[in-house]
Amino acid sequence: MYTGRILSTGMNCDGKPFVAYRVSSRSFPNRRCLKFDNRAAIVPKEGFEKDIYENTYITYNSIRIVRDMAIVSNGSHTDVIADKIGLGMNIKDAIAYSLLTMDYEKDDYNTPRIAAVVTSTNKKEEYGCYVGIANDKKILVEEVPYGEAVFISTYGSQVQDKVDFEAKTSEEAAKYIFDEGVFANYKKPVTSCAAVFDGEWTIDVYNP
Repeated sequence: MYTGRILSTGMNCDGKPFVAYRVSSRSFPNRRCLKFDNRAAIVPKEGFEKDIYENTYITYNSIRIVRDMAIVSNGSHTDVIADKIGLGMNIKDAIAYSLLTMDYEKDDYNTPRIAAVVTSTNKKEEYGCYVGIANDKKILVEEVPYGEAVFISTYGSQVQDKVDFEAKTSEEAAKYIFDEGVFANYKKPVTSCAAVFDGEWTIDVYNP
């Protein structure tokens, strides 16, 4: 099954907040994920830099850490959400604002924009996690229940599906969303990244 880009968030099997993201692609498979201090970015592989002129949507920050929160998305709206959260906007409104203003991608497939934000705390009264999607028919932002993990994809069911995320570290999580567990069922993985909070946010990438 080909479901396009996939993101997952919530709390992993250790009860730790996390975000994870996978690029799956039929048209632009020559990409990789780079890790920086507080972000991960999807970029073309060496020799394929000109792909950006064919499709401006293929390079972007996929993960950002802002304040005590991790943000994950399949496009440049990662930065819009990060900016709004940095200014003090709450999670739900920041996701909704980005999806409303940027809408779905105007490519050949009307690719939906997907996004999620999770807080670093696992204290129930302080915890927050939301997932959103904008496609050509709807904009939806929903809360992820405390203690659970979910995933959503651009061309799949386009609603959040519950998942047991069996990866404890950011390194394991980046590999897990690439081709392990339920994610092994989804075709054409290209690259992936993840962030897990264990006293601090750590980011890792997986480039096969």
